[in-house]
Amino acid sequence: MKKKLIEGISIIEMSTHREKVLRELKNSIKTPSKIGKSVSISTSNVSRALQELQKKELVICINPEKKIGRLYKITDLGKEVLEHIVI
Repeated sequence: MKKKLIEGISIIEMSTHREKVLRELKNSIKTPSKIGKSVSISTSNVSRALQELQKKELVICINPEKKIGRLYKITDLGKEVLEHIVI
């Protein structure tokens, strides 16, 4: 198994917030507020989870120049991590 994949699995296994956020992005591009509403997590906790997921290259922001309305999507590595996570 690749090191990045192992690190990704580990960071998801340590936090239900990160797992919920990553799963929410599996099929669509969303803003932090939409993610929060869908999974019943505060926007600040979603934003923190997204920052951590970005550091591990599991999600990317597709419009980082925006201060409000940033859009996030899952990366191929993020999708691969989800395949290894037991629901």
